[in-house]
Amino acid sequence: MSEGLKTSLQENLAMIRDTVAYLVTQGRRVIYDAEHWFDGYKHNPDYALQTLKAAQEAGAEWLVFCDTNGGTLPHEISQIVQEVAANLGQAPRFGIHTHNDAGVAVANAIAAVREGARMVQGTINGYGERCGNANLCSLAVNLQLKMGYDCMEPSQLAQITSTSREISEIVNLAPDDHAPYVGRSAFAHKGGIHVSAVERNPLTYEHIQPELVGNQRRIVISEQAGLSNVLHKARSFGIDLNKQDPACRQILDGLKELESQGYQFEAAEASFELLMRSALGQRPEWFELKGFQVHCDRSRGGAPYSNAVATIKVAVNGKDLLEVAEGNGPVAALDEALRKALVKFYPQIAAFHLADYKVRILDSEAGTDAKTRVLVESSNGENRWTTVGVSPNILEASYQAVVEGIEYGLLLQSPARIP
Repeated sequence: MSEGLKTSLQENLAMIRDTVAYLVTQGRRVIYDAEHWFDGYKHNPDYALQTLKAAQEAGAEWLVFCDTNGGTLPHEISQIVQEVAANLGQAPRFGIHTHNDAGVAVANAIAAVREGARMVQGTINGYGERCGNANLCSLAVNLQLKMGYDCMEPSQLAQITSTSREISEIVNLAPDDHAPYVGRSAFAHKGGIHVSAVERNPLTYEHIQPELVGNQRRIVISEQAGLSNVLHKARSFGIDLNKQDPACRQILDGLKELESQGYQFEAAEASFELLMRSALGQRPEWFELKGFQVHCDRSRGGAPYSNAVATIKVAVNGKDLLEVAEGNGPVAALDEALRKALVKFYPQIAAFHLADYKVRILDSEAGTDAKTRVLVESSNGENRWTTVGVSPNILEASYQAVVEGIEYGLLLQSPARIP
């Protein structure tokens, strides 16, 4: 009060009473969010209680405890909510509003619920200022499946993963693959023995059924993969493959060989599906590259970045196409030229866009001659997929990843991809 609002403690109580009372006389139902509540209570518990009583007496229906700075820990939340409930007696309903600055926003909200809070404030995916707010995607599932509260219908709970990802698209932020419950890695399994155990009994490595929250089990392909991983991925791609099929061992050996060269299919499953379909003769030939050139020009005294022009020649159904495009960098120009050439034959490409682009130097001791790995995340507005390219030439690695991104986007809408 003295530092932030520059007013006295008594004047603050009067403002609380007058504001809440006025809103009530206007027919409003008042939720009183007590900002800085936990820090205030720890500093001056008597006065903090007076602020709640002022709001309660003026007609507030809910008293919401806010951990505005996000630094309170769960055991403190429990103790303080317990003490407040005892002091207020016949209190209105309690709520909780937590921030994640100490990494415990969800745990803090759960602690408050255990002590009687019945309104939980938060945001989808935890989006919010600084370190974010309590993530409702985790909170709602914990309350419903772990604590037995009826927060929503099971059919609604099963939409929480798609909701999380849809909102990520809206705010143009990449989804957190490692988010609890809704992340792509929440139910991911990698090691061959691990995968075999999960397929026999999912409870060996999963704490809930992923379908309950609209997610799915994901068998990750990496250097640790065994035949179980390959077979499971084949099924998820709609490919009929059995353990005795020689192609199964061929795919696994090819995977391990490519990963030894720097490819990473754990983070680029779209490229792995294309690899698998190539080995099985099921990869459509959408187009053929005849060559490309990229030219970068930076004039003295000009813009602080170089302009890039890409020329690309491809063949579709035996017809050669030559296209030129500009971009604010060589990869952007190359991507634009390729799309311009192909969209005439595949109009759906117009909806594709690069969502993320990552470069990793694999052998830094080689300096500028180092081999690079490029990961490209593509999207059509509904789905996201990642492809990989590896080469000592960063443009070649980028081209590999960009081309496979377009190929996979076309495959998604092809009958060949429908299980």
